[in-house]
Amino acid sequence: MLGVKRGDNVKVVAGRSRGMTGKVLSVDRVKNRVVVEHVQMVKKHMRANPNKNVKGGIAERESPVHVSNVMLLCPTCGPIRPKTQVLAGGRKSRACRRCGNTFE
Repeated sequence: MLGVKRGDNVKVVAGRSRGMTGKVLSVDRVKNRVVVEHVQMVKKHMRANPNKNVKGGIAERESPVHVSNVMLLCPTCGPIRPKTQVLAGGRKSRACRRCGNTFE
């Protein structure tokens, strides 16, 4: 388990975009990478394609970041490593180690 899911708020703790926060847009569990909103922006040269209504030029988009370089953000504590907590009925949930806040 990576500890980070799509839609989570995370903070980048290492790399070029260190210190930035954003929402996770996608998770690649095979490559252990996440795409975070407005983090690790790269320029991509796009060729115009009139059939698909794509304009040519230079577009900026997010690049994947390794999951070890991001930490989950607790609303009260800040960046944390979540712990696994077993809820009633045998379901597992992620929780903050400091304040006990759960992330669903």
